[in-house]
Amino acid sequence: MDWRSLDQQYIVSTYKRLPIAIAKGEGNYLYDTNGKGYLDLFTGLAVNVLGHSHPRIIQALREQGEQFLHISNIFLNPPAIKLAQRLIEHTIPGKVFFTNSGAEATEAAIKLIHKWTAAEGTGRSGIVVLSNSFHGRTLGALRLTRQPHVYQDFPQPDFPVYELKAGDIDQLRAVCEERRPAAVLMEPVLGSGGVVPLAESYLQEVAAICQATGTLFAMDEIQTGMGRTGKLFAFQHAAVTPDLILFAKGVGGGLPLGGVIAGEKLQDLFKPGDHGTTFAPSPLSAALGNAVLDELLDAAFQSQLQDVTQYLWDRLEDLRAAFPEQLQSLRGKGMMVGIPLSVSPEEVSRLQQNLLEEGILVDVTQKTIVRLLPPLTLTRGDVDRFMEAFTREMSQLAAGKEA
Repeated sequence: MDWRSLDQQYIVSTYKRLPIAIAKGEGNYLYDTNGKGYLDLFTGLAVNVLGHSHPRIIQALREQGEQFLHISNIFLNPPAIKLAQRLIEHTIPGKVFFTNSGAEATEAAIKLIHKWTAAEGTGRSGIVVLSNSFHGRTLGALRLTRQPHVYQDFPQPDFPVYELKAGDIDQLRAVCEERRPAAVLMEPVLGSGGVVPLAESYLQEVAAICQATGTLFAMDEIQTGMGRTGKLFAFQHAAVTPDLILFAKGVGGGLPLGGVIAGEKLQDLFKPGDHGTTFAPSPLSAALGNAVLDELLDAAFQSQLQDVTQYLWDRLEDLRAAFPEQLQSLRGKGMMVGIPLSVSPEEVSRLQQNLLEEGILVDVTQKTIVRLLPPLTLTRGDVDRFMEAFTREMSQLAAGKEA
């Protein structure tokens, strides 16, 4: 079966696909239709946090699947109620609004911020975002995304957006005091923007400025949440308290699920009819979300994750020391790694293809940054396999440079 030709014939081409058709996933590996296995350091862009066919996920899938798959939001949804309670207990006091995706979480956040400005009656307007940030592709989310190749010339909703440079606290203070925006929205690690972590001290200063100026403080944890950075949510490293948390990707255990955690200032602003969705929260997705939390919150799992994460970074630091010209720095946090390579985009693309042929899947962002979003079930053996292959590729890049 020529899956690539059929894909090009029948599916709209909004993605540049890698030339493999997936037949199944097991553990930390994906297998193509020819039976070849691939170490998955891509995980569906941070979705499959427990790898593929994890026992907890399969058990929850079977148990909920035998009960019911969908009900209207006019009925009580026990799996969703349980998941919301646990998210609140492990983040901030408030309430959860569930969505199907990260972009929908951003849309819900925009509406909720607007409801807050109307209720407060202070005349605040607009949202502060960071340069090169990514918050989604639907029109409202696109207004907040600060990557020109993404937002292009699509129609833009008419609300103010203030684009600031990450780390410039004086610029942020001036905007919050003079322009009086309603909210500041930030990714604690800029994912699509190059895997750039914001300093914990910077986030603490942002939180303080928001509190002093009466500005809402919102964290986009769509990619960084669900244990990705070593905490359940990345903002917890800085010990700050956001007013609003956006989440998605890993929370559904591989099924579509997202949402916002609305803090006490915002939790009761949405009334019946203000916002909604047919499918979210899917009882099945919520059941898988509870299975994900069961694993992530397990002490033994956390210990194993910490050990392998440190091992991965130690091996990467050794590689950086061995190839200082091609690999001058490393970026990221926890199991969210950016490897900026000082070579051409074409060479990075070939490196990605070579790793694919060796059975290793990695992502590339910003053209020259290899992005690793491994399953949190990664093992030391998996790290060794990746590093052996990646070291060979780096040696070839270095040899080409010398020639």
